[in-house]
Amino acid sequence: MTVPQGRRSSTFTRLLRHGFTDPSAAERLLESAELAPVRADPVLLEALGGTADPDLALRGLVRLLEAQPTPAGRRELLDTLIAAKPLRDRLLGVLGASAALADHLARHPGDWYALVTYEPQDLHPGVEEFERQLADATDPVSLRVAYRRCLLSIAARDVCGTTEVAETAAELADLATATLRAALALAGAAAPDDAANCRLAVIAMGKCGGHELNYVSDVDVIFVGETANGADERKALQAATRLASHMMRICSETTVEGSIWPVDANLRPEGRNGPLVRTLSSHLAYYQRWAKTWEFQALLKARPVAGDRDLGEQYVTTLAPLVWGAAERENFVTDVQKMRRRVVANIPAGEVERELKLGPGGLRDVEFAVQLLQLVHGRSDTSLRSGTTLDALKALAAGGYVGRTDAVQLDEAYRFLRSMEHRIQLFRLRRTHLVPEGEADLRRLGRSLGLRTGPVEELLREWKRHTGVVRRLHEKLFYRPLLDAVAQLAPGEARLSAEAARERLVALGYADPATALRHLEALASGVTRKAAIQRTLLPVLLGWFADSADPDAGLLNFRKVSDALGKTPWYLRLLRDEGAAAENLARVLSAGRLAPDLLMRAPEAVALLGDGEGGGLEPRGRAQLEQEILAAVRRAESAEQAVTVARGVRRRELFRTAAADIVGSYGSEDAPARPDQGELIDLVGGAVSDLTAATLAGTLRAVVRAGWGDTLPTRFAVIGMGRFGGHELGYGSDADVLFVHEPREGVDEREAGQAANKVVAEMRRLLQLPSTDPPLLIDAGLRPEGKSGPLVRTLASYEAYYRRWSLVWESHALLRAEPVAGDEDLGRRFIELIDPLRYPAQGLGGEAVREIRRLKARMESERLPRGADKTLHTKLGRGGLSDVEWTVQLLQLRHGWAEPGLRTTRTRAALAAAREAGLMSEEDTAILDEAWVLASRVRNAVMLVRGRAADTFPSESRELAAVGRYLGYGPGHVGDMLDDYRRTTRRARAVVEELFYSS
Repeated sequence: MTVPQGRRSSTFTRLLRHGFTDPSAAERLLESAELAPVRADPVLLEALGGTADPDLALRGLVRLLEAQPTPAGRRELLDTLIAAKPLRDRLLGVLGASAALADHLARHPGDWYALVTYEPQDLHPGVEEFERQLADATDPVSLRVAYRRCLLSIAARDVCGTTEVAETAAELADLATATLRAALALAGAAAPDDAANCRLAVIAMGKCGGHELNYVSDVDVIFVGETANGADERKALQAATRLASHMMRICSETTVEGSIWPVDANLRPEGRNGPLVRTLSSHLAYYQRWAKTWEFQALLKARPVAGDRDLGEQYVTTLAPLVWGAAERENFVTDVQKMRRRVVANIPAGEVERELKLGPGGLRDVEFAVQLLQLVHGRSDTSLRSGTTLDALKALAAGGYVGRTDAVQLDEAYRFLRSMEHRIQLFRLRRTHLVPEGEADLRRLGRSLGLRTGPVEELLREWKRHTGVVRRLHEKLFYRPLLDAVAQLAPGEARLSAEAARERLVALGYADPATALRHLEALASGVTRKAAIQRTLLPVLLGWFADSADPDAGLLNFRKVSDALGKTPWYLRLLRDEGAAAENLARVLSAGRLAPDLLMRAPEAVALLGDGEGGGLEPRGRAQLEQEILAAVRRAESAEQAVTVARGVRRRELFRTAAADIVGSYGSEDAPARPDQGELIDLVGGAVSDLTAATLAGTLRAVVRAGWGDTLPTRFAVIGMGRFGGHELGYGSDADVLFVHEPREGVDEREAGQAANKVVAEMRRLLQLPSTDPPLLIDAGLRPEGKSGPLVRTLASYEAYYRRWSLVWESHALLRAEPVAGDEDLGRRFIELIDPLRYPAQGLGGEAVREIRRLKARMESERLPRGADKTLHTKLGRGGLSDVEWTVQLLQLRHGWAEPGLRTTRTRAALAAAREAGLMSEEDTAILDEAWVLASRVRNAVMLVRGRAADTFPSESRELAAVGRYLGYGPGHVGDMLDDYRRTTRRARAVVEELFYSS
């Protein structure tokens, strides 16, 4: 009810100020004579206002006062509240957070005395202290009362901040332990013969076993029984079963005092269908033969809590090797991941967003991620074998299995979510994990967590923030490929010893295990965090290196990169956490010389191998590259410095492209299927051509800026030719170009020509400066008059030359001309100029066709190296690049005027267009395309493996094997590779004979 402003009393105003949401009702309660001390004492009102729900706290206090049996008892309670701050904070804090405990105090009004003591030794009671507090319980009802009294003390410490959430959870687990012992004692007292004839151990599982129990939760247990006093095993197990059943009923059944909590034994072997109590040997036999993956995960938290302690310890010790060997089971990691997905899938659709425990980003995501990491790495690292989530997370961070920042964020999120869960359950002492929807419930929950300014808004914001963190890190840790790879290692390999390392190196095919072992010792020895992470990474990396033709080189290169980047905080974190980065690096470092050489000159490029921000192997487009290079040119102080920066970009992007090519060729854990070979060759050709164009554009801008400022006296354009113009450059290709210029209005042609020639000379000089980077050689040999002609001509000069003097070979060469840098309008007009030459109206005459054939024959006879195997030369050999390209280009010269699809600079696109136009059969097209792609791939493979270009297969066996691995041929199949190449090119040559020479 809203009270008009003028009629509000001073008490009403004070209550409103202290956070009461219904100050009118509170004022009525305070009008009684017995509550006059509360009404008059500002300290008490302030204490009520400091609770999670002041209205609830006041109502609970009124009920507690009314329940006191005598007026003297009421006065004592009020006087103590006023005089003793500890009691005031504890009692009112509980009353403001828990209606259920207020009900308990109303039924047992003397239990408030349990909150009076506030001595340091009483703050964190253990199992023994709780046992003493439960010792007087003689039946299930009195046990429940004593249990709630202990719970009252735990809640008081919790809501006052005396204990933090992990300590509260541990106290709840200790209270559950003491309660199980008391219940078993009651069951034994009721059946002394049963107790005498068996040994019974109670093993806590789940949150109770992990010392992280909730306020309201099933207590998961497993029972182990053995004979005692010479009893028959069958009778002993029957006796143990009766004791276990009675103990469960004492805890689970509802009485006038409610229930304590259900005791759940469904985690036992065979679940509900299995016997409640088994012998230790029966347990062992089951886990050895029949247990599923999730059952070993559950055993991670197993802890003896009641009954025969020796038997309980024996149970845990006996099963530990099975628990910590579970990760070696086939499909272990994927089984655990599937189980987590099933849990999420089974949440009712309307509850997913409110599910604090099981939903995405919830508590279970943290627990599953931690447990999976424990089971994988804990086989050989005993520091990880904790049943408590936060302790295990801390150990994982200390061992380098989880990044420090990730661990801190997970820890904070887990504590916040567990605190929410505790306070939600504390209100009614009901088992729930759903975040409430009502405004009042959310306000109480937020205030109970210390959020006072805008409790509802702050609570929802913090909740969403923490669940977002958990979801992100769960995906990162729980599904990272490295985890499954580590799980597949033999137990001794997860942490490398010298002996195990040497044996594994020999078995994996390392040619020099002694040297490799020295690399391993240098990388993994010591007690630093870096060494700890390396010890986790190396066993897996060794296997990936061994999947290459040169594992020794892979390991050596990894050491070099690690030496260069080992002190960089993100490097090892990237390999451990960031998707497939570790596998990608292993593939790249062991695939040959080019990519590692590029990486050694810029080790920070390792970041490209990840899948996080800034990572990724997708080549960047020409526009992006030009933008970056031109921006760097503007900042450079000289042309030399500008070109150095452009070379740095080129180096990085060449590495990105080479890495994408290698990873695509090898496949990966995430994508084991190899992509289409044509797609890979198009990726490399397009990426290297775009990168070359961007580098030339940056060099041109640097030259003009250094010599003329913003504007050159003549318009200037670079025309790509050959494989450059066709977007088909390989790693070792030169860049064939033409240079064209056109004087600006008012500029003398001689002055323009001198400027253009200076630009060309300076571009060539800058690009040929000594450098450790792969060379970028520009070749203008396809210009008019060849090497005898001027390097650069005006557009008008080109037009005059082509009109009067052009030869057939020049029309042929112009088929692949495309502007790549400089003045775009001038480049476009150059293309308009040459189109009639390369796509002559009505096609080529018979004499021109014969001339093309003569040119090809002469080129092959002059340029094919003496003694070269024509069946294996990728460029000039039988069915190689020249055969396919000249065949396609002859079709373009003859039919391009009539078929627009043929007017392309790209070989594969022209092949497809010829098929569409009916100039080639689909089978012939496929044969030529396959041969061209294969020959191009071989050339790229040779450059990647040897670090220098060549047109034939390498002769050295390890290099030849590396080329084979790149092409998809495993160990021992080099002969198959060569046979396949010869067969593919032989078929292509047959098509060339028909299309190029016969038609």
